[in-house]
Amino acid sequence: MTAAPGTDWRPVLAPALVRRHDPVRDADLLLLPERVGVLTGSAAAVVGLCDGTRRVDDIVDDLAERFPGAPVATDVPPFLERLRDEGWLR
Repeated sequence: MTAAPGTDWRPVLAPALVRRHDPVRDADLLLLPERVGVLTGSAAAVVGLCDGTRRVDDIVDDLAERFPGAPVATDVPPFLERLRDEGWLR
């Protein structure tokens, strides 16, 4: 299963962004100056694959193997686009 064809974008965390695990909340966080994002659900797994080497299709394929039956092909590409629009990914 792959995402929409034609996507050659290889998402990576924005340079100013720091990813941390908050042991008190037991949550993964994305930290930018004056902004904090809390990764809930499977968002941490998605963001963890955004290392600049994998295309969106590769991320979708990896997640489809990890989470059989989950709608990753329809949910993950728009999620990544939203993160890019917010400045979390480049």
